[in-house]
Amino acid sequence: MSSTTTDTLAKKDQSGNLISGGHLVAKALKAEGVDTIFTLCGGHIIDIYDGCLDENIRIIDVRHEQTAAHAADGYARQTGKLGCAVTTAGPGCTNAITGIATAFRSESPVLHIGGQSSLAQHKMGSLQDLPHVDMMTPITKFAAAVLSTERVADMISMAARECFAGAYGPSYLEIPRDVLDREIPVKTAVLPKAGHYRASVKSIGDPADIEKLAGILIKAATPAMLVGSQVFMSRGHQAAIDLARDLNIPLYMNGASRGILAPGDPHYFNRTRRLAFNSADVIVIVGTPFDFRMGYGKRISEKATLVQIDQDYRTIGKNRDISLGLAGDPGSILKAVHDATTGSKSNGAKGREGWLKELRAAEGEATDKLMGLFMSDRTPIHPYRLAWEINEFLTEDTIYIGDGGDVVTISAQAVQPRQPGNWMDPGALGSLGVGTGFAMAAGLAHPKKEVICLYGDGSFGMTSFDIETANRFGAPYIAVIGNNSGMNQIRYGQIAKYGKQRGNVGNKLGDVPFGTFAEMLGGYGEEVRDPNQIQPALQRAREAVKKDGKSAVINVWVDPDEYAPGTKAQTMYK
Repeated sequence: MSSTTTDTLAKKDQSGNLISGGHLVAKALKAEGVDTIFTLCGGHIIDIYDGCLDENIRIIDVRHEQTAAHAADGYARQTGKLGCAVTTAGPGCTNAITGIATAFRSESPVLHIGGQSSLAQHKMGSLQDLPHVDMMTPITKFAAAVLSTERVADMISMAARECFAGAYGPSYLEIPRDVLDREIPVKTAVLPKAGHYRASVKSIGDPADIEKLAGILIKAATPAMLVGSQVFMSRGHQAAIDLARDLNIPLYMNGASRGILAPGDPHYFNRTRRLAFNSADVIVIVGTPFDFRMGYGKRISEKATLVQIDQDYRTIGKNRDISLGLAGDPGSILKAVHDATTGSKSNGAKGREGWLKELRAAEGEATDKLMGLFMSDRTPIHPYRLAWEINEFLTEDTIYIGDGGDVVTISAQAVQPRQPGNWMDPGALGSLGVGTGFAMAAGLAHPKKEVICLYGDGSFGMTSFDIETANRFGAPYIAVIGNNSGMNQIRYGQIAKYGKQRGNVGNKLGDVPFGTFAEMLGGYGEEVRDPNQIQPALQRAREAVKKDGKSAVINVWVDPDEYAPGTKAQTMYK
């Protein structure tokens, strides 16, 4: 599109006469509260950029579409709003699939807008033509093509609504180039008015079940509650905190809800979940499914009264029978239950002091057992020592991101975020390569916060060139690599099954001094082989990021023959 054409479109739009499909996309995104899109350019989608400029929507152009999709997911997690990725047709869409699938399994609201060849070229073999809608349907909540310019904005509002219907998730819209470029009279466009086509999603379900759960919690002697990603993603975490504190219930957190309580809080527990789930008389699971991370529900005592709360009715009771299920908004349900216990909670809450004391003692014992690994002076460096040093490095305003297999599992044993939203991980899909997009998104969403990402060397190699994008858009961060020159989570299983001679096939990587990568991009880099130098290196990285405005890379050489307990037990496959 020429600059003359662009200027003409802008004038026509402002005068209320004609508007293009791309400008309708931008107006609809603005109405949805989208202030940033993540994209990689392509001829099919350029009119969307022109519209975004007019609507003051920030355009972050990355080097690989996988990063764009992960960044849109990360931005949704950090802001609580709709994330948006815009890709061109063909490989632009296929490159983004992993990121959209990650958002799907992580229940993150992302709108993926994809280009397509013109309708006039349908089935003619045009450039980058693929059946995008068919491919995206299984990994989205809604996937459709926009077949007329008049419906562009309306379809975007439809797709956005689907992202927030029940459990959150991604939607996909394919918009052909001639639909985007076509100019139509503004009065003929279906342009829903912001704030006039959404219903509240804060449902509490059946009020009778609220009263029933309140009664169960009042009578419980040894209750426990686990809150998962839905609780933070729906911003219902304060209701969970209030309920736990007033009813004196130990609170366990996983996924995006890690950090809603700071370590040291009397109701914060993270090392005794198995003990609690074996001993509690009432267990409340909120916003997390009985999937492989929960042993499909089999690790929970059959004797306990088991209550499940979830945004998605289909998730409740899946893989494991329950005593009571409530479908609705997690925060609204927990607040309603809390309100229903008013005036009846004091005796039960006081009676649980012994239960919390028992769990607290067990927490201390579990930490003591790990301290030998956390403080190990061995070389090569023990990965637990690296995780511990990162935890000691965190501030209240540090967002921590884990990107990898074993490094994420191990870091969950040590890293304790201090604030809500300060933990991000790949989620149930187990995607490698999320870190760069997540880190960039976190920095853009919260420019005053510090961002640190712990990568495995395998995951770092997947998307690290977009560190340059983070630098370019003023979102530098600290990248730490636990480098064992291998894909160790898989390597262990192969060695255990086939022996060392065949166990190192397909999972060994080269010894790469990644610290020099940051220097190539104008930032600070360092190689660390001494465990006592981890903390000083992190501090130097922090100062360098502040001073230079460029991302730093600290490459820590860790022991390739140390593995997470879950890897040794192969629990991800059980």
